[in-house]
Amino acid sequence: MTYQFKPAWLDEDLVTYQQTVARFLDTEMVPHDEASRARGHVGHDIWRKAGEIGILCTDIPVEYGGGGGDFRHEALLHESMGHRGLTGMSPSVHSIVAHYFLNHGTEEQKTHYLPKLARGELVGAIAMSEPDAGSDLRGIRTRASSTGDGFKLNGSKTFITNGYLAELVLVFARMDTPEDNGRFSVFIVETKKHKGFSVGNRLKKIGLKAQDTSELFFDDISLGTKDLLGGNPGQGLYQLMADLPYERLLIADMALGAMEGAYQTTVEYVRHRMVFGKPLIEKQNTRFVLAEMVTTLKVARAFIDDCIQKILAGRLDTETASAAKLWMAQQQNILIDHCVQLHGGYGFMDEYLVGRMFSDARVQRIYGGTDEIMKEIISRKL
Repeated sequence: MTYQFKPAWLDEDLVTYQQTVARFLDTEMVPHDEASRARGHVGHDIWRKAGEIGILCTDIPVEYGGGGGDFRHEALLHESMGHRGLTGMSPSVHSIVAHYFLNHGTEEQKTHYLPKLARGELVGAIAMSEPDAGSDLRGIRTRASSTGDGFKLNGSKTFITNGYLAELVLVFARMDTPEDNGRFSVFIVETKKHKGFSVGNRLKKIGLKAQDTSELFFDDISLGTKDLLGGNPGQGLYQLMADLPYERLLIADMALGAMEGAYQTTVEYVRHRMVFGKPLIEKQNTRFVLAEMVTTLKVARAFIDDCIQKILAGRLDTETASAAKLWMAQQQNILIDHCVQLHGGYGFMDEYLVGRMFSDARVQRIYGGTDEIMKEIISRKL
């Protein structure tokens, strides 16, 4: 293959970890991806296996059961999945759940939940979006009412990644108490422990076919103060805002991985595709399109590497992370569209990697904050 987009921060230990990830993906996920896409989820076993070999929650401290690494380990996992077009398991959401606990949980919550997330014993999900509340949290109707010694949780959520398989859900709810005046809190719901929890439809999406995206319902679920993230009510919005740079950099990094993978498979295709008696890559237009892709990928890698250095140093601000998410997701859609075009009719076939990547890419400009929300955040600093 040509043009290897090697991260500037890759060292010997990270190369070893990268090889471990590659072996796991190639033996445990790639061969079963078609079946996962057909049934709409990857199943729990793959999560348990990922936990066993230590590729979940790699940037969580060892004292809480994590890998003791940093964001670079998460980046390698997500880029490697992106290279292969693997979208069924969503370790990004799982990792974000873990970081909510790490950054905002009580010590008891951290010691109880983080090791289980790292081992894959509990699949994590975040329940925020509702039919009338996506990017605008003011529309949230899920409510937590006080019972004196705890809370009753009622409401529904939609578009929940990992929702069908989730065993641990962080639920954003409006506090239905006079003293909290409608502020938000994040509640911890272990799905198997509550009869009032139910999973609705696995949503039929135009992409991400192997990923279990579902509706969730909460009917009079009884929760105690121990089930309130951080132990204090009304802190949900603050907790959300504090972790947005991490979330958006993960999405941006996933986009980079998908772009690199789409480029590489397209180069291989045009080298062997014969058109008018010659390989397609010998056509000037093909080479020019690929040259533009290489340029985009070099800029994208430099941007992501800079953001990773910033997050490692604790200096990644919301505006920069939002810019990375905005631009990377847009470029992902543009670049993969070019890859489909170079494949011709085969690029529109579901059996070809670029065809699946094309369908999967579109939602990157929506979840984690839409393009329009990213622009609004960035423009506040103008």
